Amino acid sequence: MTIVYESLAKIGFMFAVIMGMVVVLIWMERKGAAFIQDRTGPNRASIAGIRLAGLIHPVADVFKLLFKEDVAPANRHRALYNMAPWLVMTVALSTYAVIPFGDFLTVAGRRIPLVVANLDVGMLYILAVASLGTYGIVMAGWAANNKFTFLGGMRATAQMISYEINMGLALLGLMLVFGSLRVTDIAAGQADLIWGFLPKWGVVVQPVGFLLFLTTVYAETNRNPFDLPEGESEIVAGYHLEYSSLKFALFFMAEYAHMVIGAALIATLYFGGYQVPWLPRPALEEHAGLLLTLLLAGTALVSVLISVAFLRRAGRERGKFGDARDREPGMGAGLWLIIALAALAGLLQNPWHIGPSGAEAFASFIQIGAFLAKLVFFAWLFIWVRWTLPRFRYDQLMHVGWKIMLPLGVANLLVTALVMALV
Repeated sequence: MTIVYESLAKIGFMFAVIMGMVVVLIWMERKGAAFIQDRTGPNRASIAGIRLAGLIHPVADVFKLLFKEDVAPANRHRALYNMAPWLVMTVALSTYAVIPFGDFLTVAGRRIPLVVANLDVGMLYILAVASLGTYGIVMAGWAANNKFTFLGGMRATAQMISYEINMGLALLGLMLVFGSLRVTDIAAGQADLIWGFLPKWGVVVQPVGFLLFLTTVYAETNRNPFDLPEGESEIVAGYHLEYSSLKFALFFMAEYAHMVIGAALIATLYFGGYQVPWLPRPALEEHAGLLLTLLLAGTALVSVLISVAFLRRAGRERGKFGDARDREPGMGAGLWLIIALAALAGLLQNPWHIGPSGAEAFASFIQIGAFLAKLVFFAWLFIWVRWTLPRFRYDQLMHVGWKIMLPLGVANLLVTALVMALV
């Protein structure tokens, strides 16, 4: 039963991370697009007059979609039509099972690996489960009995076939370098240094493979410039045209869940995952007291500076709106001041005298934090690319996949195999 509880706790943690990131990414998407396009973005939804720079909008969107009327086409295939959005969302959440978000955590003398399922064939699991998401899209496009949704489903099929092969070629090079199909082994292997100073990250040992994988991940998540299955200027809204209410919300959230998974895969396979560069876990545990003290002191200092910035803004914009928004800078200053006080309280507990068990917990905390920081960065990169590059034409999509990326992937694999055989 202990293993069951551990697995449930890890599943709950990863589910909370994914769904929490979905809400944050919806806000980042809308505000990021507004920033790139030089406009304000969403800032109207509020709770008791408090708007929090548009953070209330994702919550409002969820409740709006939950209570909207569920309109469905009369001639749909009822079973497949209802199953498709749940299949897409389930696949999006299942891919995370083999991605480690830390090394291990010791609880009551038991060492718990920070991965839901440490499979021997974790890389094959990623490829297999990721491709299943296309079945939900094709199912939605066909079951709705609409020519535009059907075209969206067919586009998704062609796109998946074209880019899944290139993703496999990119990952094969990584498997050759690290000699394992376990995602945990690949993440752990990136703690090593090349020539004593260069982190052995996937992007360092497989730069071409990284570019191929990055491109294929964008294509697999159907994000610009690879959003041909949706293509609102060509096929209205694509495969989910005939969906509304909660079913549309599931497709919408699944897209952002795929973004989180894609960002986690990029961070884990090519940027060290939970590894902190030049600070492997033994170094983190050995210098835990010093690092924790510096972390608390830095948190207190930065929090005070942010709090002062909020107070200056509150004084500068006093009475600007004439509603609850005038109180928001003061609330922000108070929140950051509380964080600063909490950090100072931690410094009063003599963190430099942290014991062995505390050092282990601190090392795990830092590794999880490093993983989440990388995940957030690459999730933002998805948004940045979407609002920067235009959509490919369909023939351009196929040209890039088959005539450029496929030969490049094969060449990269052959060169990697030759180098590994010689070195």
